[in-house]
Amino acid sequence: MTALTLDTARRLVAAAFAKGEALKLKPLTVAVLDAGGALIALERQDGAAPLRPDIAIGKANGAVKMGMGSRALGARAEQQAYFIQSMNALCGGSLVPVPGGVLVRSNGAIVGAVGITGDTSDNDEAAAVAAIESVGLTPDAG
Repeated sequence: MTALTLDTARRLVAAAFAKGEALKLKPLTVAVLDAGGALIALERQDGAAPLRPDIAIGKANGAVKMGMGSRALGARAEQQAYFIQSMNALCGGSLVPVPGGVLVRSNGAIVGAVGITGDTSDNDEAAAVAAIESVGLTPDAG
């Protein structure tokens, strides 16, 4: 696979929602971005707060633009706050350095990212990892 398709993005969203339901998570919002950071799919479950789409996009955007999962970005923010703050400015404020933004890899290459928000950041990340694995791709949470 060289690029994420709309069909794959929709399957990622559905799988993330299914994992959220299986774990009894709060309503999730899922964003799927391609390798260049363009939005392919975005869905917000009923009951999810209005800011959630921006958060989901920010988690995925930071991951794909920096080439590392948002968990790793969070760890880096703890060590180099000014650096991550600067990267957030370069991303137009759309970089959310907490778990839930997971790179999607195919044969080692980054083909996109999934960003999920709505529950705890660890649960958001777990839903993203499960979704990516469900479509036969490799998650990289960093």
